[in-house]
Amino acid sequence: MLFPLSPSPAAPPRVVITGAGIVTALGLGWKLNAEGFRAGRRAFRPVSLFDVSRQRVKVAAEVDLPEILPPTRLNRRQLARLDRAGTMLVLAAQEAWQQAGWESAENLPLVLGTTAGGMLLGEAYYRQAVQQPLWHRQQATRAIHYQPQVQARMVLDAFGFSGPITIISNACASGSNAIGHAWDLVRCGQAERVVAGGYDALGELVFSGFDSLQALSPTVCRPFDAGRDGLALGEGAAVVTLETLESARRRGAAILGELIGYGTSIDVHHLTQPHPQGNTTLTVMKQACANAGVTPEKIDYLNAHGTGTLLNDSSEAHAISEWAGRRATTLPVSSTKASIGHLLGGAGAVEAVICLMALREQWLPPEIEFETPDPACKFPIVNKPQDARVNVVLSNSFGFGGVNATLILRRWA
Repeated sequence: MLFPLSPSPAAPPRVVITGAGIVTALGLGWKLNAEGFRAGRRAFRPVSLFDVSRQRVKVAAEVDLPEILPPTRLNRRQLARLDRAGTMLVLAAQEAWQQAGWESAENLPLVLGTTAGGMLLGEAYYRQAVQQPLWHRQQATRAIHYQPQVQARMVLDAFGFSGPITIISNACASGSNAIGHAWDLVRCGQAERVVAGGYDALGELVFSGFDSLQALSPTVCRPFDAGRDGLALGEGAAVVTLETLESARRRGAAILGELIGYGTSIDVHHLTQPHPQGNTTLTVMKQACANAGVTPEKIDYLNAHGTGTLLNDSSEAHAISEWAGRRATTLPVSSTKASIGHLLGGAGAVEAVICLMALREQWLPPEIEFETPDPACKFPIVNKPQDARVNVVLSNSFGFGGVNATLILRRWA
């Protein structure tokens, strides 16, 4: 019985990561993504998934999906119902599941973060209903497939375990908060093992929305650069398997890293704009460090939320500088969104796995195209691939509505 495990323990158990799967426009899986970042690749290209002829911006980081999925427990009918987002989610989950070496189990919690969820299915339904007005009357039951828990259920069915399922949808902090919530479940003794992650797929509605807000860069996404002019969208998924250190050692599992801290907060300054001085960003980083028992001097790399927009980057830069103090001038910082785009609800989970790569393989993810530092940046930006000694990393995720999340991961030697 994995859930619930026991009353909250007096001494919280250490939580380790034994499996990690990732899907981005750089490739499917850990190996291709690590190679892409180490080579300093960027994954943007003209959008081909939908018509962008009327849009101001016409590029994004699209994922090349396989025509046939690797074998799972999903039957032919379930595979036919998988949409683009669900496919990326299952691919990421499969890599994590295989790395962890877990067997099918009852009552294994699944916590996922997403923003769009089943929106692509809704878009397809709408188009077909408009083109064939009588068709949609016979398809009312398809509405149940637009819910994100249906995509999550596909993960359960694919690998033979049962929930409970928790879906966290609080904008671009969703993926990090999903992993953080899973960490809390294990630390509080509510579960011995948890599957967690985040995902989102490119869709016409979301792309058009950001484009109409003029939030997308018409040139190149370059977070924290003085000449930055907007974000770039991407898509993808990442899944991690979390378990107690005792459970991992009992199984003789290979440990990829340890999740040692998590913080979350709400910025009520504005619905879509962060506080100019990054007050709650500062709060969430301090909270995560307090949970982890580390100071800024112990952080070897900071994965910034770094969207490339004027207000977000300026706010985060102020917060990082205030939080880091003297350490700021030597703290390596970068935003992977310059390479793979902003994955919205999947961003935090994908970036957590990239941080795991940095810890495991001892390199820093570069921020390609960075040229001129914003005056608010008191810290160095990693702008080219480089090897480095990395033991502890901090990863930020912030979203519309003022939701903030910070994760802290430690190398497992």
